[in-house]
Amino acid sequence: MIEKTISEIEAKVRSTEAVNDAHKQELLGLLSKLKAEVGALEQTDSEKAKTIADSLSASTQEATRENQNPESLQNSVAGLRSSVEGFEQSHPKLVQVVNSLSNMLSNLGI
Repeated sequence: MIEKTISEIEAKVRSTEAVNDAHKQELLGLLSKLKAEVGALEQTDSEKAKTIADSLSASTQEATRENQNPESLQNSVAGLRSSVEGFEQSHPKLVQVVNSLSNMLSNLGI
């Protein structure tokens, strides 16, 4: 289920006109890493993995809108960051990837 959500996000990133090709490639690379990390988390905590995927979906939707609302983007990115709170010790790579994605999505709104 999580893999499907991330695959849908990847398709949205590929098709958006609001993000240049270099940023698309960077986002797709990060999404690929996230897919592996969330997949591992899904085996032990499927609810938390779903929360992370849902938060990422909302953030990506906001960042790839043609007419962005900076406040909505910042709120969705904050939600994405908070979705991995408490995983620094048990899933450090997951936290690192989500933080990289959060920063990138946030910067797209500038």
